[in-house]
Amino acid sequence: MSSLDFENVDDEPESQGGKKEHFEEEIKKFKERLKDGGGGSTNIEALEEIVNYYFESEKYDEALHFINLLLEYIPFSSETWQRKGAVLNNLQRNQEALECYDQALNLNPVDTELIISRGFTLDNLGRFEEALACFDRALEIDPANEEAVFSKAITYEKMDRFEDAVRLFKFILEGNPSHKEALYELGFCYDCLDKLTEALQCYDKHIEVDPYNYNAWYNRGIVLNRITQYAKAVESYDMALAIKEDFGAAWYNKGNAFANMGRLYDAVDCYKQTLRLDEKDVPAWHNLGNAYEELGLYKDAIKCFTQALKFDPKHYESFFGRGSCFDSLDQYRKAYNDYNKALSICRNYPELWYAKADVAYNLGKWREALYSYKMAVRFDPTNIEAWFDLGETLLEYGYFKESLKSFNKCIELQPKWADPYYSRAKVLFLMRKTFDALESLKTSFTLDPDKKKTFEKEFPGVRSIKEFTSLLEK
Repeated sequence: MSSLDFENVDDEPESQGGKKEHFEEEIKKFKERLKDGGGGSTNIEALEEIVNYYFESEKYDEALHFINLLLEYIPFSSETWQRKGAVLNNLQRNQEALECYDQALNLNPVDTELIISRGFTLDNLGRFEEALACFDRALEIDPANEEAVFSKAITYEKMDRFEDAVRLFKFILEGNPSHKEALYELGFCYDCLDKLTEALQCYDKHIEVDPYNYNAWYNRGIVLNRITQYAKAVESYDMALAIKEDFGAAWYNKGNAFANMGRLYDAVDCYKQTLRLDEKDVPAWHNLGNAYEELGLYKDAIKCFTQALKFDPKHYESFFGRGSCFDSLDQYRKAYNDYNKALSICRNYPELWYAKADVAYNLGKWREALYSYKMAVRFDPTNIEAWFDLGETLLEYGYFKESLKSFNKCIELQPKWADPYYSRAKVLFLMRKTFDALESLKTSFTLDPDKKKTFEKEFPGVRSIKEFTSLLEK
């Protein structure tokens, strides 16, 4: 038995604090022996025990101190250099860990475990091609090494080479159908490849093997949400939360699923739970604001968007959301300012330009409104509402030819919509193209007979004009 009685420490029915106190006492005695010049195999065994204890206790700084002492006794032990590399990896000191693995491999160049550990460290450093070379080298020595195949697949994942990763995970599962890590990662790869049915099947199989993996339940919920099975997604998030109640991402995405179902008050509760766990969660503040906005609780929504901006002043979506709330409250100046702030951060957002155009119009800034409508259709040429509002504004301010182009574009995009035909007719009348105007008006009345009432209300006495009498009576 070593000079540190670790086995008895683990077996004693003491409290955790008692074990720690006993352990620290043994460490103190050991240090005293070192000062007295004690050495030999007893010290080596004791140091190995200490390193193992600290490593398993995740006290990596202490483990590193004692492994350095151990290497003074056995500087040519590849196993000890490997263990030091593992300690340094856990301290996020990957470059130093790599140097330790290189030292170990100089002493034992065909140790596959060492080669794989080196590859893992290179992967952590983002040196993926070198990592793959390590895993291939391990497989040259041991073609059936499952750990090397799995590690290679994980590196492929990080390189976004999901098809290559899928091939390797499937190879592992052919030999070991219950390999839970391979099932989990294969599900992730299928999700990234938009093969959602396959992803769901993998997560289901993984959960059969490991039913308490909250991440698997969570990822399963993400997939179900993507295929619009929102109720089932909520159930999956609930399972994740039953296992890990403080799982903020699960609360957040459960809220999103409720929002997609239109259950906005349930969504609000979930976002609040997310914020209880992390008050600086910007997406949660933003989506809570969205939920309040949809409920018509604009003042509450404004507070949420303001909180999001407090933690991320560049979150243009929250400027947009807050501006929309101000707009709904007829506070156009505040809305205008928020839209401008959002556009200073993200200029290629067509909905934002459209919103700014409307509020600029309401503020009497018609030139800016025209510019903003044009920007909206520039970034989204299919936005028929923006084309129509652009046409109406151009018509109002006398730009007839440009207005006509806008209404023609509306008709091109939506030939069964009466409004652009009606507005187009007004432009054509003003341009003295009476025949074309009557044809456009006729089409508008055919698509929407109520347009006749609008026309008579807008142009009183029009029935007395011969050209319109038969048109209005049809």
